[in-house]
Amino acid sequence: MSARDYYDVLGVPREASEEEIKKAYRKLALKHHPDKNPGDSRAEAKFKEAAEAYDVLRDDEQRSIYDSHGHDGLSGMGQGSGFSNVEDIFSVFGDLFGGGGRVRRGESLRAHLQLTLEEAANGVQRTIQLRRMVGCGSCSGTGARAGSKPVRCRTCSGAGQVLRSQGFFSVRTPCPACSGRGEIIDDPCSACSAAGLIQKTEEIEVDVPAGVEDGMILRLSGRGNEGPQGIPAGDLQVVLSYRQHPFFSRVKDHVCFELPISYSQAALGTSVEVPTLDGKAVLTIPAGTQSGDLLRMRKMGFRSVHSNRKGDQLVEAIIEVPLDLGPEEKQLLERLAEIEEKEVGTRRRGFLERLKEYFG
Repeated sequence: MSARDYYDVLGVPREASEEEIKKAYRKLALKHHPDKNPGDSRAEAKFKEAAEAYDVLRDDEQRSIYDSHGHDGLSGMGQGSGFSNVEDIFSVFGDLFGGGGRVRRGESLRAHLQLTLEEAANGVQRTIQLRRMVGCGSCSGTGARAGSKPVRCRTCSGAGQVLRSQGFFSVRTPCPACSGRGEIIDDPCSACSAAGLIQKTEEIEVDVPAGVEDGMILRLSGRGNEGPQGIPAGDLQVVLSYRQHPFFSRVKDHVCFELPISYSQAALGTSVEVPTLDGKAVLTIPAGTQSGDLLRMRKMGFRSVHSNRKGDQLVEAIIEVPLDLGPEEKQLLERLAEIEEKEVGTRRRGFLERLKEYFG
């Protein structure tokens, strides 16, 4: 909605605590509350802007992405896009205004999805099973038995809300007699027990973009629980996690793994075939490679979800010392040891000189 800095919107420093952010948002939200500023489009815009800023900064993951990459980072994950209307804000943050605000959306749900590193790197479409509340087909969501109708609530005259004084102004809260429905059901539906909702198991398609990180949350709008009387469904939050990989690990956007090599390969250099997230590739091991050296394979890591950049594959060379030597191998290594004593390399020579100086 707005490109303004979220910290400036709320008037808090970048190091502000969660409580300070919440307090600043509530102050702005009450100041620009639609019930206090009826018909004021400017106040409504500021109300939405404050809600968008708070929605991002209250969430540790989104706040971290925003601090590092700004608005572009959030748009890359489909987050931080704001609220479509004022009712969305009340459904999410209604408790901050007392009494729940205006309930106009169903409950949001959370599901967990485990990915392989290959799926996380390349993106994948997965199907998950989800139990959610949907409108009852027997009563068409009214909650009343077929052939009967709900009657209007006398407490709120069918409005579903009552005015309650709070501080210097009044706010609308759900009617306590009808729980915000505006109607009383005298003859309830037997299928849903007057709730207007039943539980149903559905298959949900989840499109996972390439480069998602461990612990990221994908938000699927409208795939949560539906509300009574046709109230739109809440959101589904899909929490992503990685399965342990037999070779690879992820560090930022890089893929890392250890490659055991022999002494001769490290000393003479060679080319070997190694695994990558996209299959096999040839890695060149330079002559003189030391154990622990990182060999970089450019642009063979993860694609960043925040930009078009791609990480590298980092291969740590681990020189293996053979445990069981045959007669020929032992003879060759003994001959090599004799040569090394006569022709000490630059690195070892420097070490021996410092060692001699240290012990005086």
